[in-house]
Amino acid sequence: GYYQETGRAGRDGMPANAWMAYGLQDVVLQRRMIDESEADETFKRVLGVKLDAMLGLCETLSCRRMRLLEYFGEPATPCGNCDNCLLPPVSFDGTVPVQKLLSAIYRVDQRFAGGHVIDVLRGVESERVKTWHHDSLSVFGIGAERSELEWKAILRQAIALGLLTVDHEQYSSLKLTDAARPVLKGGQKVQLRQYQKPVKAKRTSTASKGYAETDLSTQEQAIFDKLRWWRVETARTHNVPAYVIFVDATLREIAKARPTSLEHLRGVTGVGEKKLASYGDEIVAMIGDMI
Repeated sequence: GYYQETGRAGRDGMPANAWMAYGLQDVVLQRRMIDESEADETFKRVLGVKLDAMLGLCETLSCRRMRLLEYFGEPATPCGNCDNCLLPPVSFDGTVPVQKLLSAIYRVDQRFAGGHVIDVLRGVESERVKTWHHDSLSVFGIGAERSELEWKAILRQAIALGLLTVDHEQYSSLKLTDAARPVLKGGQKVQLRQYQKPVKAKRTSTASKGYAETDLSTQEQAIFDKLRWWRVETARTHNVPAYVIFVDATLREIAKARPTSLEHLRGVTGVGEKKLASYGDEIVAMIGDMI
């Protein structure tokens, strides 16, 4: 689904942004839906593999496009456009913090969810921690140097790496997997993505003024805007998506060419004979009224 949606974003050939957000609760929900489905075990395993692949895409340190295409068996080189290519994530040896996390989960008997485990690691003397006497554990406060968000990032990656599972039948308690044993014993290192505090982008004056094409003159921009509104109304009339009428790239070329005849419009990239016959007269008349 994500592959398909991101493909739609660039359908008109222009730059587009794909924004993906996920959290630990998404993983828990998806696991629960798979486990509680009426499908047979083979199909559930397939769904589990797909979920693991999506988690891998979310937490990858390499080019996201490469990771996405490799899943579908398509070889690829770094795209130079995704967030990991533009701002390569800082990776670090996360063996010690992961060992702390796994140890804390083990010390609380693998009976508690991520929030409680993180409170224990950070030395938070919450009522729940005191009730269970977890403030007396050897792991209490051993991760106080990291923020709650940092520990959440480490936890998500540990799950994505298959070191932990979330038991939704036991109040989302965290369980160690067999893969966690060599990490706990120091026989396997773990490389993690360094948590980076999100930076809120500043709204530019151009963005606040609405949709504008920087490569169009004032008159061309006016024609382009008029064409886009015409496309919306035409799409509604025919009950089809707007891009079926014309994509933005074609409307942009029409605005630049400012055709005053069907023959002139025929030469615009993206205008075939069928669309010329269907919409040509309207477009030529519209532009004629504007120039």
